[in-house]
This record gives sequence, C-alpha cells and structure tokens, in this order.
Amino acid sequence: MPPFTVLHVCLGNICRSPMAERLLALAIRERLAKQAGGAAGTAADELLHSHSAGTGGWHAGEEMNPPAARQVRSRGGEVAGFGARKLRSEHIDAADLILTATADQQEYVVALRPDAAGRTFVLGEFGRLLSGLDSAALPPASLDPDAFHARGVAIVAAMDAARAGAAALPGDDLDDPWGRGDQCFTRVADEIEETVQPLAAALLP
Repeated sequence: MPPFTVLHVCLGNICRSPMAERLLALAIRERLAKQAGGAAGTAADELLHSHSAGTGGWHAGEEMNPPAARQVRSRGGEVAGFGARKLRSEHIDAADLILTATADQQEYVVALRPDAAGRTFVLGEFGRLLSGLDSAALPPASLDPDAFHARGVAIVAAMDAARAGAAALPGDDLDDPWGRGDQCFTRVADEIEETVQPLAAALLP
C-alpha cells in the first residue's frame, strides 16, 4: 500500500544507491511542484518512499560519500539525514520496486528473497525497458496516494513482462565511482538520471 516504495541497492550504500535514492525523490518533487503549484513537500512523501541500502555493511551509519553528495546537491537534491545501512530482508519485502546498481547485486537480492525477482531490476535495465512502456495500458495518473501506488505497481509489472525473463545486459550496470574523481561521479549521476527521470515522468506524466 502507499507510498510507492523504491529501494535502491549498491555495494556499500555511500555512492550509487544514495544518489539514486535522492535523485528519484528530487525528480518526483520537481514534477509535483509543476502540477501542484509548488506545494510539493509532504505530498511527495505521501506518494513515494525512495530509500537505499548496500549488500555490504562496512559503511553502516556513514554519510554519503562527499563527491556523491556534491552531485545530488548540484542537481537540486537534498543530502541531509542520510545514513548508510546494510540491506535486510525486510527492506526487500516492503519494496514495490528494487533497483540495483549491477547484475551481481540483483542476484544478491533475489538470492535473499526469491519472491522479489519480478520487481528487482538493474537500474540501467529498468531505464532501457521504460522506453517501450505503453502508458495507455496503465491505471490513470493521479495525486491520490492509492492511485499513484497502483500506477507504480502496474509499471513494475509491465517492465517485468517486457523483459520476458531475459537477463540484464552488461551495459546496464553502473560503474562504481568510489575513490574516483568528480568526472566519474558526474557520469554515473547522469546515468542514474537517465532512469529515474523517465520513471518519475511515467508515474506523474
């Protein structure tokens, strides 16, 4: 039930998945601001819960990696309140959509919770499949939390049907920018936006 819950997963939960978490929330807030005349703060939280975790727990409790935080801030997102954490089964169980940075992490999620296979995608894979989405077949777009949730769940089901059991492609993986320069973080953040912005547009056309 609402809000529509998206779980982002990477390795240590300080670079890729936090950027995806906050950039998806930003994309929804921006679309809401246009539709609701700027009164988007609480409404966004009622519609979407975007959060993240890592397959490893060695950074638990840490803030976002500084260059990742710079990317989020420079694009208009918020970094306050973030704390890295290790992925737990209950995070998966409560998610309507799970987006992983790589195919290895997708396999990790599905090994932990096999029943989550139909809603677990590599982030680049999901973005690639979204380009073929038939919006006319979805429940109507709405700012009502129940209707928003229903549309989100329908999008996930449509993307699972579209992949028809095919594995993600090597190019769907996000590079790990940890320990690399701002140029690498910029590229990875751009690739994240290539999926989260179309997802926000599909949820709130």
